[in-house]
Amino acid sequence: MPLIHEVQFSGPRNVFRERRLPETATLAGYGALIDAYELAVPLPRKLSATGSRHRIVEDDAWRIMTPRHAPRADVDGHLTFALKYEGLDLAVLKRLFAAIGPDAVAEIVRNKPTGSYTRRIWFLFEWLTGERLDLPDAEGGRYVAVVDPERQFATEGKNAPRYRVRNNLPGTREFCPLVFRTPKLEEFMAMDLSARARAVVADVPRDLLARTAAFLLLKDSRSSFAIEGERPSQDRIQRWGRAIGEAGRQPLDRDELLRLQRIVIGDARFIKLGFRDEGGFVGRHDRETRMPLPDHVSARHEDLSSLTDGMIAFDVGASRHSDPVVAAAILAFGFVYIHPFEDGNGRLHRYLIHHVLADRGFNPPGLIFPVSAAILERIDEYRTVLESYSARLMPLIEWEPTERFNVRVLNDTGDFYRYFDATPHAEFLYSCVWKTIEEDLPSETAFLRNYDAFRGQIESIVEMPERTIDLLFRFLQQNGGTLSRRARANEFRALTEDETARIERAYAETMITGEVAVDASVADND
Repeated sequence: MPLIHEVQFSGPRNVFRERRLPETATLAGYGALIDAYELAVPLPRKLSATGSRHRIVEDDAWRIMTPRHAPRADVDGHLTFALKYEGLDLAVLKRLFAAIGPDAVAEIVRNKPTGSYTRRIWFLFEWLTGERLDLPDAEGGRYVAVVDPERQFATEGKNAPRYRVRNNLPGTREFCPLVFRTPKLEEFMAMDLSARARAVVADVPRDLLARTAAFLLLKDSRSSFAIEGERPSQDRIQRWGRAIGEAGRQPLDRDELLRLQRIVIGDARFIKLGFRDEGGFVGRHDRETRMPLPDHVSARHEDLSSLTDGMIAFDVGASRHSDPVVAAAILAFGFVYIHPFEDGNGRLHRYLIHHVLADRGFNPPGLIFPVSAAILERIDEYRTVLESYSARLMPLIEWEPTERFNVRVLNDTGDFYRYFDATPHAEFLYSCVWKTIEEDLPSETAFLRNYDAFRGQIESIVEMPERTIDLLFRFLQQNGGTLSRRARANEFRALTEDETARIERAYAETMITGEVAVDASVADND
């Protein structure tokens, strides 16, 4: 690696690491530092450059700024540009600090000891590396936030007098993903969905709300298994549903994660329970050679202890001082990328969403939003969100197959799971929560109202057991509101023509006229 004063920053270009720029421009900020120091890091979702025109051009991958924005062509200039215009990328900063070394950072601080960006760089070096620079404590400069709260989500933070900064990082050194404030997230937060959910159920009778809650719980449990491609027994679905219903009641720690894994796995005869003691990946095996074909490689088992401690610390600390849905996205998607178990990670990942929302009192008491059902309906978008980071991470992981056709990671990758941009994940989760509140919750409540009305009318037409009414409803629902010839000739042959006509009319009045989306399975859960 060249010495810091020998590093040359490149000039104008059209392509950077297979990512095409919208016009010829010169890399700036993180892109320039990654290029100059050949840093092996996941590229930020959006990179910056400076062009020749006096207007800003922006797309999903690039922000081309004007010549007046061009930073000084050295480490300090590009670092200051990054903090000012691009926010924090802790994984890039950690690798950069390792590349330039402590002396270079100390030199930056000595040159501008009271500069606000300088003091942030100083703090971030010591916080990320755990190494104390040979510098006296800062004596001047007003306190400045480490994270720009107008650009990225942060906590209130605490003052760090040594640097005269306020440490408002939303996590610890062991686990601190970050989320950018975007127009989409600001719009969702302005809706106050928690209050909206309470308004939706405010006028729902207690018994009806309890039945709605029971159905939504079972729906979420069933959907969570379906996302994994599993068709478990009704008993497993109900057991996992009960666990989801208790989300937020127990503090999150290692024992709780192990307890939840035992519940979700059920029959563990062929599954090794507990935290992994070898590698792991998500993907397939070659049909002929059995060699692994990973789409995502899990965190090294050597890093699981610190990563798990970091997630737990986030749950009991920073997550309580952030937006609940954003915090849920950080914890849940961080968990699924880490993949600490051999099996059960996906369902536990979605459980953690419920855990954070319930613990923070986001959902009405006793009610679980069927987030997994919303995810299942958007399964392609869900996979795209997961791949938004995995696709940038995979080229950086060096691995080899093991004799058991698993993977063994050969390089240090822990920081890539500690520090990632969870913005797409937060936006996706917020959209799912919105759907459960604005569509699923009122729809299921209205359905149960209509179903009760339907059952009441049936009981006034003919006397039959509740189970038979449920079966009758299922037949009507499956046949568009009319009783099929087969049903009339078999299960309901005792009905007269007049009774059949009245029953079909009752179904039309209660279940079709109201234009309620009917899920036939609800009758089983009534």
